[in-house]
Amino acid sequence: MNEQESNPIVRTVASTQSEMTEIVLPNDTNTLGNLLGGRLMHFIDVTGALAAFRHSRSYVVTAAMDHIDFIQPVRLGDLLTLKSSVNRAFTSSMEVGVKVWAENTRTGGVVHVASAYLVFVAVDEHGRLQKAPQLLPETPDEIRRHADALRRRKHREAEDKRRKEERLVTAAREGAGESQA
Repeated sequence: MNEQESNPIVRTVASTQSEMTEIVLPNDTNTLGNLLGGRLMHFIDVTGALAAFRHSRSYVVTAAMDHIDFIQPVRLGDLLTLKSSVNRAFTSSMEVGVKVWAENTRTGGVVHVASAYLVFVAVDEHGRLQKAPQLLPETPDEIRRHADALRRRKHREAEDKRRKEERLVTAAREGAGESQA
């Protein structure tokens, strides 16, 4: 057993926190002057990956965008502030929470515009899974998010199982229909 296995790495939620700021430009908007949802999802993905990278210190790939709430529209010229941190680390995957605010550059008003949960997986340069360090939640809010992440993971796993079973049933029906034709 090497030293790393006998003394596993543990990182705090605070050590994973990441922040990104973007200005909403004309190319980011739809014909109504609102930020495109896909563009916001891109910013969320990048900010989430930063937190996952800080935690794992390895390459990370997006495995799922588990949930996203678009709360308010974001307008052309607004400044976006995106903040992320790892909520929980599993074997090689990490759930990351991202929260987004928009600042009106003329009035200075700031509103919460979106929140999302993403799952990233730590990999090496060849795409092979890497073990993610343990995560130590310290504050009551971090402890709550840590517990909530486990509930979301169990829900994802149950939904994945349901979809696989549904695909098998559909494939069996389609195969039976073809053999009768």
